[in-house]
Amino acid sequence: MSYNLRKKISIMGILNVTPDSFYDGGRYTNTESTLARVREMLDQGVDIIDVGAESTRPGSLSVSLDEELSRLIPIVSEIRKISKIPLSIDTTKADVIQELIQYEIQIINDISAGSDNSMIKLAKDNDLHISLMHMQKKPEIMQEEPSYKNVIGEIYNYLAERFQRCINQGIDKNKIIIDPGFGFGKTVKHNYTILNNLKKFSDLTDNILVGISRKSMIGAVTNKEPPDRLHGSLAAETISVMNRAKIIRVHDISETSVMIKTLEHLI
Repeated sequence: MSYNLRKKISIMGILNVTPDSFYDGGRYTNTESTLARVREMLDQGVDIIDVGAESTRPGSLSVSLDEELSRLIPIVSEIRKISKIPLSIDTTKADVIQELIQYEIQIINDISAGSDNSMIKLAKDNDLHISLMHMQKKPEIMQEEPSYKNVIGEIYNYLAERFQRCINQGIDKNKIIIDPGFGFGKTVKHNYTILNNLKKFSDLTDNILVGISRKSMIGAVTNKEPPDRLHGSLAAETISVMNRAKIIRVHDISETSVMIKTLEHLI
């Protein structure tokens, strides 16, 4: 089943089936609780569900292919029994995508930005969207003194190169999403510089994804822990929408929906 990004802003709901994600790790580790959350997200009006089975929080370690699939397949297969909601799979492993294509997924959310060329080929051959994210180093060490000479220029050039690589391999440019990677090898200052200059990335594509929800960049300026970062997240996400973000990846569906409905009368 193909998927077309709509002109309006899309809410991408986060569904982490992991024991160690920074905010919701351990909440959805069995099918019953996970499906209950899926139904809640559907009721709240989510546009896309992004399912991840490997934590990418700072300091996290990768998991094996077998472990990732054992977490993903049961829930993705159950979601497909109750809904045709567009599904995004948050993974860097092409073999994971290969196994999940049978469940009519629509988006590859690849934080390594197609570093494995076979991921790009899978997107092309199966008419999938691919989201390319910028990250400095790997999650395990990405927050160890991140440094840039020109943070906007370096991220833009990186994403432009990966974007062109996808086009060169035959992917329709409208199927390519870019993500500047808030919190992935960035200081607090870097993150807010990106947020303030997000509009510059629209020179590359209108399909800009942002993942700010409850991250440490919010905690750093509000002095709040993840459970208390909703209002700060909404403020930052509002700025991102005003600066041309198209897909907002969030934990809080209802609140984000209200924000977007309000902004759609202005943008």
